[in-house]
Amino acid sequence: MATASLSKRFAIIGGGIVGLGTAYKLLKAHPGAEVVVYEKEAQPGLHQTLHNSGVLHCGLYYKPGSLKARMAVGGVREMIAFCKEHNVAHEICGKLVVATDEAEVARLRALQERGVANGLSGLEWLGSKAMREVEPHVAGIAALRVPEEGIVDYAQVTAALVAEIVRLGGSVKCNAGLKKALHEGDGWRLLTAAGDFEADFLVNCAGLYSDRVAGAAGEKSPVRIIPFRGEYFKIRPERQDLVRGLIYPVPDPTFPFLGVHFTRLIHGGIEAGPNAVLAWAREGYKKTDVNPYDLLDAVTFPGLWKFLNQHRRMCWEEFYRSWSKRLFCASLQRLVPDVRVDDLTPGGAGVRAQAMGPTGELVQDFSFIRRPNAIHVLNAPSPGATASLAIGEEIVRRIDDETLSN
Repeated sequence: MATASLSKRFAIIGGGIVGLGTAYKLLKAHPGAEVVVYEKEAQPGLHQTLHNSGVLHCGLYYKPGSLKARMAVGGVREMIAFCKEHNVAHEICGKLVVATDEAEVARLRALQERGVANGLSGLEWLGSKAMREVEPHVAGIAALRVPEEGIVDYAQVTAALVAEIVRLGGSVKCNAGLKKALHEGDGWRLLTAAGDFEADFLVNCAGLYSDRVAGAAGEKSPVRIIPFRGEYFKIRPERQDLVRGLIYPVPDPTFPFLGVHFTRLIHGGIEAGPNAVLAWAREGYKKTDVNPYDLLDAVTFPGLWKFLNQHRRMCWEEFYRSWSKRLFCASLQRLVPDVRVDDLTPGGAGVRAQAMGPTGELVQDFSFIRRPNAIHVLNAPSPGATASLAIGEEIVRRIDDETLSN
Protein backbone atom coordinates (compact mmCIF):
# COMPACT_ATOMS: atom_id res chain seq x y z
CA MET A 1 0.00 0.00 0.00
CA ALA A 2 1.27 3.48 -0.90
CA THR A 3 1.83 5.26 2.40
CA ALA A 4 2.31 8.57 0.59
CA SER A 5 -1.30 8.52 -0.51
CA LEU A 6 -2.66 8.42 3.04
CA SER A 7 -2.67 12.21 3.40
CA LYS A 8 -4.22 12.96 0.04
CA ARG A 9 -7.50 14.75 -0.49
CA PHE A 10 -9.67 12.88 -2.98
CA ALA A 11 -12.53 14.48 -4.88
CA ILE A 12 -14.95 12.01 -6.44
CA ILE A 13 -17.28 13.59 -8.98
CA GLY A 14 -20.60 11.73 -9.11
CA GLY A 15 -22.61 10.22 -6.28
CA GLY A 16 -23.97 7.23 -8.13
CA ILE A 17 -23.12 3.71 -7.03
CA VAL A 18 -19.74 3.71 -8.81
CA GLY A 19 -18.66 6.96 -7.17
CA LEU A 20 -19.90 5.80 -3.76
CA GLY A 21 -18.24 2.42 -4.17
CA THR A 22 -14.97 4.16 -5.04
CA ALA A 23 -15.18 6.43 -1.99
CA TYR A 24 -15.88 3.44 0.24
CA LYS A 25 -12.93 1.50 -1.15
CA LEU A 26 -10.58 4.49 -0.82
CA LEU A 27 -11.53 4.99 2.82
CA LYS A 28 -11.12 1.29 3.56
CA ALA A 29 -7.69 1.21 1.89
CA HIS A 30 -6.45 4.58 3.23
CA PRO A 31 -8.07 5.49 6.54
CA GLY A 32 -6.13 8.76 6.78
CA ALA A 33 -7.31 10.11 3.45
CA GLU A 34 -9.84 12.93 3.03
CA VAL A 35 -12.51 11.66 0.66
CA VAL A 36 -15.38 13.83 -0.56
CA VAL A 37 -18.05 12.81 -3.06
CA TYR A 38 -19.55 15.71 -5.04
CA GLU A 39 -23.07 15.00 -6.32
CA LYS A 40 -25.08 17.43 -8.44
CA GLU A 41 -28.49 16.19 -7.23
CA ALA A 42 -30.17 16.64 -3.85
CA GLN A 43 -29.41 13.00 -2.98
CA PRO A 44 -27.08 10.30 -4.28
CA GLY A 45 -27.89 7.67 -6.86
CA LEU A 46 -30.88 9.25 -8.58
CA HIS A 47 -29.98 8.35 -12.15
CA GLN A 48 -28.50 5.09 -13.49
CA THR A 49 -28.18 3.61 -9.99
CA LEU A 50 -31.88 3.79 -9.16
CA HIS A 51 -33.24 3.56 -12.71
CA ASN A 52 -32.40 -0.05 -13.40
CA SER A 53 -34.07 -3.41 -12.88
CA GLY A 54 -32.05 -4.35 -9.81
CA VAL A 55 -30.27 -7.37 -11.26
CA LEU A 56 -26.99 -8.74 -9.91
CA HIS A 57 -25.07 -9.72 -13.06
CA CYS A 58 -22.49 -12.45 -12.53
CA GLY A 59 -20.39 -12.11 -15.72
CA LEU A 60 -21.86 -14.51 -18.26
CA TYR A 61 -21.88 -12.24 -21.30
CA TYR A 62 -18.53 -10.50 -21.22
CA LYS A 63 -15.41 -11.28 -23.22
CA PRO A 64 -12.96 -13.35 -21.14
CA GLY A 65 -10.09 -11.20 -19.94
CA SER A 66 -12.05 -7.96 -20.28
CA LEU A 67 -12.52 -5.54 -17.39
CA LYS A 68 -16.26 -6.23 -17.49
CA ALA A 69 -15.73 -9.97 -17.14
CA ARG A 70 -13.25 -9.69 -14.30
CA MET A 71 -15.15 -7.04 -12.39
CA ALA A 72 -18.60 -8.59 -12.85
CA VAL A 73 -17.49 -12.00 -11.58
CA GLY A 74 -15.56 -10.61 -8.63
CA GLY A 75 -17.96 -7.71 -8.15
CA VAL A 76 -21.13 -9.76 -7.79
CA ARG A 77 -19.56 -11.85 -5.05
CA GLU A 78 -18.30 -8.75 -3.28
CA MET A 79 -21.69 -7.05 -3.62
CA ILE A 80 -23.45 -10.08 -2.15
CA ALA A 81 -21.07 -10.05 0.81
CA PHE A 82 -21.72 -6.32 1.30
CA CYS A 83 -25.46 -6.89 1.19
CA LYS A 84 -25.24 -9.65 3.79
CA GLU A 85 -23.08 -7.52 6.07
CA HIS A 86 -25.40 -4.51 5.87
CA ASN A 87 -28.76 -6.30 5.75
CA VAL A 88 -29.55 -5.13 2.22
CA ALA A 89 -32.47 -6.96 0.57
CA HIS A 90 -31.16 -9.34 -2.08
CA GLU A 91 -31.76 -12.84 -3.42
CA ILE A 92 -29.66 -15.18 -5.55
CA CYS A 93 -32.53 -16.59 -7.58
CA GLY A 94 -30.64 -17.64 -10.72
CA LYS A 95 -31.76 -17.00 -14.28
CA LEU A 96 -32.50 -18.78 -17.53
CA VAL A 97 -30.99 -17.64 -20.82
CA VAL A 98 -33.28 -19.11 -23.46
CA ALA A 99 -32.55 -20.10 -27.07
CA THR A 100 -35.66 -20.05 -29.26
CA ASP A 101 -34.12 -21.42 -32.49
CA GLU A 102 -31.08 -23.36 -33.70
CA ALA A 103 -29.06 -20.24 -34.52
CA GLU A 104 -29.46 -19.10 -30.94
CA VAL A 105 -28.44 -22.53 -29.63
CA ALA A 106 -24.99 -22.08 -31.14
CA ARG A 107 -24.68 -18.62 -29.57
CA LEU A 108 -25.90 -20.01 -26.25
CA ARG A 109 -23.18 -22.66 -26.35
CA ALA A 110 -20.64 -19.88 -26.90
CA LEU A 111 -22.09 -18.03 -23.92
CA GLN A 112 -21.70 -21.13 -21.79
CA GLU A 113 -18.03 -21.32 -22.82
CA ARG A 114 -17.59 -17.66 -21.92
CA GLY A 115 -19.15 -18.19 -18.53
CA VAL A 116 -16.84 -21.12 -17.78
CA ALA A 117 -13.82 -19.10 -18.95
CA ASN A 118 -14.89 -16.23 -16.70
CA GLY A 119 -15.02 -18.51 -13.65
CA LEU A 120 -18.79 -18.88 -13.15
CA SER A 121 -19.82 -21.99 -11.28
CA GLY A 122 -22.83 -24.25 -11.58
CA LEU A 123 -23.80 -23.39 -15.17
CA GLU A 124 -26.32 -25.97 -16.35
CA TRP A 125 -27.46 -26.76 -19.90
CA LEU A 126 -31.17 -27.57 -20.02
CA GLY A 127 -33.31 -29.13 -22.72
CA SER A 128 -36.86 -28.00 -23.39
CA LYS A 129 -38.41 -30.27 -20.75
CA ALA A 130 -35.90 -29.44 -18.02
CA MET A 131 -36.11 -25.69 -18.59
CA ARG A 132 -39.88 -25.80 -18.12
CA GLU A 133 -39.39 -27.40 -14.73
CA VAL A 134 -37.63 -24.15 -13.77
CA GLU A 135 -39.96 -21.80 -15.69
CA PRO A 136 -43.18 -23.61 -16.66
CA HIS A 137 -44.37 -20.95 -19.14
CA VAL A 138 -41.10 -20.40 -21.01
CA ALA A 139 -40.73 -21.16 -24.73
CA GLY A 140 -37.62 -22.28 -26.58
CA ILE A 141 -35.60 -25.35 -27.40
CA ALA A 142 -32.72 -25.01 -24.90
CA ALA A 143 -31.64 -22.86 -22.01
CA LEU A 144 -28.64 -22.13 -19.85
CA ARG A 145 -29.32 -21.93 -16.12
CA VAL A 146 -27.09 -19.38 -14.37
CA PRO A 147 -27.41 -20.01 -10.63
CA GLU A 148 -25.19 -17.12 -9.45
CA GLU A 149 -27.45 -14.42 -10.91
CA GLY A 150 -29.64 -12.48 -8.48
CA ILE A 151 -31.68 -9.42 -7.63
CA VAL A 152 -31.09 -6.61 -5.14
CA ASP A 153 -32.43 -3.32 -3.81
CA TYR A 154 -29.90 -0.79 -5.12
CA ALA A 155 -31.55 2.01 -3.14
CA GLN A 156 -30.62 0.15 0.03
CA VAL A 157 -27.10 -0.46 -1.31
CA THR A 158 -26.76 3.27 -1.96
CA ALA A 159 -27.94 4.18 1.55
CA ALA A 160 -25.57 1.63 3.10
CA LEU A 161 -22.61 2.95 1.12
CA VAL A 162 -23.34 6.54 2.17
CA ALA A 163 -23.57 5.46 5.81
CA GLU A 164 -20.26 3.60 5.54
CA ILE A 165 -18.54 6.56 3.87
CA VAL A 166 -19.61 8.84 6.69
CA ARG A 167 -18.68 6.26 9.34
CA LEU A 168 -15.20 5.95 7.85
CA GLY A 169 -14.67 9.72 7.90
CA GLY A 170 -15.64 10.69 4.37
CA SER A 171 -18.47 12.92 3.22
CA VAL A 172 -21.01 13.29 0.44
CA LYS A 173 -21.80 16.83 -0.70
CA CYS A 174 -25.10 17.07 -2.58
CA ASN A 175 -26.29 19.97 -4.77
CA ALA A 176 -22.61 20.31 -5.68
CA GLY A 177 -22.46 19.83 -9.44
CA LEU A 178 -19.04 20.45 -10.96
CA LYS A 179 -18.67 23.54 -13.14
CA LYS A 180 -14.91 23.50 -13.70
CA ALA A 181 -11.87 21.66 -12.37
CA LEU A 182 -8.65 23.66 -12.59
CA HIS A 183 -5.35 21.79 -12.40
CA GLU A 184 -3.19 24.00 -10.21
CA GLY A 185 0.29 22.81 -9.27
CA ASP A 186 0.01 19.25 -7.97
CA GLY A 187 -3.69 19.51 -7.18
CA TRP A 188 -7.12 20.70 -8.24
CA ARG A 189 -9.39 23.62 -7.55
CA LEU A 190 -13.00 22.59 -8.00
CA LEU A 191 -15.65 25.13 -8.90
CA THR A 192 -19.00 23.63 -7.92
CA ALA A 193 -22.57 24.74 -7.36
CA ALA A 194 -21.87 24.48 -3.62
CA GLY A 195 -18.72 26.61 -3.69
CA ASP A 196 -15.02 26.18 -4.45
CA PHE A 197 -13.00 23.28 -3.02
CA GLU A 198 -9.48 21.90 -3.27
CA ALA A 199 -8.27 18.37 -3.81
CA ASP A 200 -5.07 16.50 -4.58
CA PHE A 201 -6.65 13.79 -6.73
CA LEU A 202 -9.74 13.85 -8.96
CA VAL A 203 -11.85 10.76 -9.73
CA ASN A 204 -14.52 11.21 -12.39
CA CYS A 205 -17.44 8.81 -11.80
CA ALA A 206 -20.08 11.05 -13.35
CA GLY A 207 -21.87 8.39 -15.42
CA LEU A 208 -24.21 10.17 -17.84
CA TYR A 209 -21.95 13.22 -17.68
CA SER A 210 -18.53 11.57 -17.52
CA ASP A 211 -17.40 12.99 -20.87
CA ARG A 212 -18.44 16.51 -19.84
CA VAL A 213 -16.74 16.24 -16.45
CA ALA A 214 -13.62 15.08 -18.26
CA GLY A 215 -13.89 18.19 -20.44
CA ALA A 216 -14.39 20.41 -17.39
CA ALA A 217 -11.10 19.01 -16.07
CA GLY A 218 -9.26 19.81 -19.30
CA GLU A 219 -9.39 16.32 -20.74
CA LYS A 220 -10.37 15.77 -24.37
CA SER A 221 -12.58 12.72 -24.16
CA PRO A 222 -12.08 10.21 -26.99
CA VAL A 223 -15.75 9.18 -26.73
CA ARG A 224 -19.16 10.82 -26.43
CA ILE A 225 -21.85 9.67 -24.03
CA ILE A 226 -24.96 8.88 -26.05
CA PRO A 227 -28.06 8.33 -23.89
CA PHE A 228 -30.25 5.33 -24.70
CA ARG A 229 -33.57 5.08 -22.87
CA GLY A 230 -34.77 1.63 -21.82
CA GLU A 231 -38.53 1.39 -21.25
CA TYR A 232 -40.26 -1.25 -19.14
CA PHE A 233 -43.71 -2.69 -18.65
CA LYS A 234 -44.89 -4.51 -15.55
CA ILE A 235 -46.95 -7.69 -15.49
CA ARG A 236 -50.39 -7.36 -13.86
CA PRO A 237 -50.37 -8.90 -10.35
CA GLU A 238 -52.87 -11.63 -11.23
CA ARG A 239 -50.63 -12.79 -14.12
CA GLN A 240 -47.27 -12.78 -12.35
CA ASP A 241 -47.29 -16.57 -12.07
CA LEU A 242 -46.07 -16.54 -15.69
CA VAL A 243 -42.54 -15.84 -14.44
CA ARG A 244 -40.76 -17.28 -11.41
CA GLY A 245 -37.37 -15.58 -11.66
CA LEU A 246 -35.22 -14.08 -14.41
CA ILE A 247 -35.76 -15.04 -18.06
CA TYR A 248 -33.37 -13.61 -20.66
CA PRO A 249 -32.92 -14.05 -24.42
CA VAL A 250 -29.66 -15.02 -26.08
CA PRO A 251 -28.10 -11.61 -26.81
CA ASP A 252 -27.03 -10.37 -30.21
CA PRO A 253 -23.22 -10.17 -29.95
CA THR A 254 -23.27 -6.84 -31.82
CA PHE A 255 -25.68 -5.26 -29.32
CA PRO A 256 -25.34 -7.20 -26.07
CA PHE A 257 -27.48 -4.68 -24.18
CA LEU A 258 -30.49 -5.26 -26.45
CA GLY A 259 -33.19 -7.85 -25.91
CA VAL A 260 -36.30 -7.62 -23.76
CA HIS A 261 -36.46 -9.97 -20.79
CA PHE A 262 -38.41 -10.71 -17.61
CA THR A 263 -37.12 -9.71 -14.18
CA ARG A 264 -38.60 -10.54 -10.80
CA LEU A 265 -38.16 -7.54 -8.52
CA ILE A 266 -36.73 -7.83 -5.02
CA HIS A 267 -39.84 -6.40 -3.32
CA GLY A 268 -42.34 -8.17 -5.55
CA GLY A 269 -43.62 -7.76 -9.07
CA ILE A 270 -42.38 -8.70 -12.53
CA GLU A 271 -40.78 -6.23 -14.93
CA ALA A 272 -40.64 -6.80 -18.69
CA GLY A 273 -38.20 -5.00 -20.96
CA PRO A 274 -36.31 -2.92 -21.77
CA ASN A 275 -36.14 -1.76 -25.33
CA ALA A 276 -33.39 0.72 -26.30
CA VAL A 277 -34.11 4.03 -28.03
CA LEU A 278 -32.15 7.22 -28.38
CA ALA A 279 -33.13 9.60 -25.57
CA TRP A 280 -33.56 13.31 -26.29
CA ALA A 281 -32.01 14.13 -22.91
CA ARG A 282 -29.38 12.53 -20.70
CA GLU A 283 -32.03 12.41 -18.02
CA GLY A 284 -34.79 11.64 -20.52
CA TYR A 285 -36.87 9.08 -18.66
CA LYS A 286 -40.04 9.92 -20.60
CA LYS A 287 -40.64 10.10 -24.34
CA THR A 288 -41.53 13.76 -23.95
CA ASP A 289 -38.32 14.71 -22.09
CA VAL A 290 -36.18 16.95 -24.30
CA ASN A 291 -33.05 18.82 -23.29
CA PRO A 292 -31.99 21.04 -26.22
CA TYR A 293 -28.34 21.07 -25.16
CA ASP A 294 -28.20 17.29 -24.78
CA LEU A 295 -30.00 16.79 -28.08
CA LEU A 296 -27.69 19.17 -29.93
CA ASP A 297 -24.69 17.50 -28.31
CA ALA A 298 -25.82 14.11 -29.62
CA VAL A 299 -26.89 15.07 -33.14
CA THR A 300 -23.72 17.08 -33.83
CA PHE A 301 -21.55 14.07 -32.97
CA PRO A 302 -20.51 12.36 -36.25
CA GLY A 303 -20.29 9.00 -34.53
CA LEU A 304 -24.03 8.95 -33.85
CA TRP A 305 -24.93 9.39 -37.52
CA LYS A 306 -22.47 6.67 -38.51
CA PHE A 307 -24.01 4.37 -35.90
CA LEU A 308 -27.55 5.10 -37.11
CA ASN A 309 -26.53 4.52 -40.73
CA GLN A 310 -24.74 1.26 -39.92
CA HIS A 311 -27.67 -0.12 -37.92
CA ARG A 312 -30.74 1.42 -39.54
CA ARG A 313 -32.94 -1.65 -39.29
CA MET A 314 -32.24 -2.24 -35.60
CA CYS A 315 -32.77 1.43 -34.77
CA TRP A 316 -36.14 1.57 -36.55
CA GLU A 317 -37.29 -1.66 -34.91
CA GLU A 318 -36.47 -0.32 -31.46
CA PHE A 319 -38.18 2.99 -32.27
CA TYR A 320 -41.39 1.31 -33.48
CA ARG A 321 -41.45 -1.01 -30.49
CA SER A 322 -41.19 1.99 -28.19
CA TRP A 323 -44.52 3.28 -29.52
CA SER A 324 -46.31 -0.05 -30.00
CA LYS A 325 -47.40 -2.09 -27.00
CA ARG A 326 -48.39 -4.85 -29.40
CA LEU A 327 -44.88 -5.09 -30.88
CA PHE A 328 -43.36 -4.95 -27.41
CA CYS A 329 -45.61 -7.82 -26.33
CA ALA A 330 -44.70 -9.84 -29.45
CA SER A 331 -41.02 -9.60 -28.46
CA LEU A 332 -41.85 -10.84 -24.97
CA GLN A 333 -43.89 -13.72 -26.39
CA ARG A 334 -40.75 -15.22 -27.95
CA LEU A 335 -39.77 -16.11 -24.38
CA VAL A 336 -43.18 -16.51 -22.71
CA PRO A 337 -45.92 -17.10 -25.31
CA ASP A 338 -48.76 -16.88 -22.77
CA VAL A 339 -48.14 -13.20 -22.01
CA ARG A 340 -50.85 -10.98 -23.53
CA VAL A 341 -51.04 -7.32 -24.39
CA ASP A 342 -53.52 -6.63 -21.61
CA ASP A 343 -51.15 -8.27 -19.11
CA LEU A 344 -48.79 -5.30 -19.51
CA THR A 345 -49.07 -2.13 -17.45
CA PRO A 346 -46.79 0.92 -17.68
CA GLY A 347 -43.45 0.53 -15.92
CA GLY A 348 -40.48 2.77 -15.38
CA ALA A 349 -37.55 3.69 -17.59
CA GLY A 350 -33.82 4.15 -17.29
CA VAL A 351 -31.19 5.89 -19.37
CA ARG A 352 -27.99 4.04 -20.23
CA ALA A 353 -24.84 6.14 -20.48
CA GLN A 354 -23.33 4.49 -23.55
CA ALA A 355 -19.91 5.67 -24.66
CA MET A 356 -19.61 5.86 -28.44
CA GLY A 357 -16.53 6.42 -30.57
CA PRO A 358 -16.20 8.82 -33.52
CA THR A 359 -16.74 6.08 -36.10
CA GLY A 360 -20.00 4.98 -34.47
CA GLU A 361 -18.63 2.03 -32.54
CA LEU A 362 -20.07 1.31 -29.09
CA VAL A 363 -17.48 1.02 -26.35
CA GLN A 364 -18.17 -2.47 -25.03
CA ASP A 365 -15.78 -2.66 -22.08
CA PHE A 366 -15.37 -0.48 -19.02
CA SER A 367 -13.09 2.41 -19.97
CA PHE A 368 -10.71 4.44 -17.81
CA ILE A 369 -8.33 7.30 -18.54
CA ARG A 370 -5.52 7.84 -16.04
CA ARG A 371 -3.72 11.16 -15.86
CA PRO A 372 -1.41 12.69 -13.24
CA ASN A 373 -3.64 13.19 -10.18
CA ALA A 374 -6.79 12.09 -12.02
CA ILE A 375 -8.74 9.05 -13.19
CA HIS A 376 -11.75 9.34 -15.48
CA VAL A 377 -14.27 6.49 -15.71
CA LEU A 378 -15.64 7.10 -19.20
CA ASN A 379 -17.73 3.97 -19.68
CA ALA A 380 -19.30 1.88 -16.91
CA PRO A 381 -22.84 0.89 -17.93
CA SER A 382 -24.36 -2.47 -16.98
CA PRO A 383 -22.95 -4.37 -15.13
CA GLY A 384 -21.58 -1.19 -13.54
CA ALA A 385 -23.91 -1.30 -10.54
CA THR A 386 -23.13 -4.96 -9.78
CA ALA A 387 -19.41 -4.34 -10.28
CA SER A 388 -19.27 -0.99 -8.47
CA LEU A 389 -17.21 -2.23 -5.53
CA ALA A 390 -14.81 -4.00 -7.88
CA ILE A 391 -14.55 -0.84 -10.00
CA GLY A 392 -13.76 1.13 -6.85
CA GLU A 393 -11.07 -1.39 -5.93
CA GLU A 394 -9.56 -1.10 -9.42
CA ILE A 395 -9.46 2.68 -9.12
CA VAL A 396 -7.71 2.43 -5.75
CA ARG A 397 -5.16 0.04 -7.27
CA ARG A 398 -4.44 2.43 -10.11
CA ILE A 399 -4.10 5.36 -7.71
CA ASP A 400 -1.67 3.37 -5.56
CA ASP A 401 0.33 2.30 -8.62
CA GLU A 402 0.73 5.95 -9.62
CA THR A 403 1.74 6.97 -6.10
CA LEU A 404 4.34 4.20 -5.90
CA SER A 405 5.80 5.14 -9.28
CA ASN A 406 6.28 8.82 -8.28
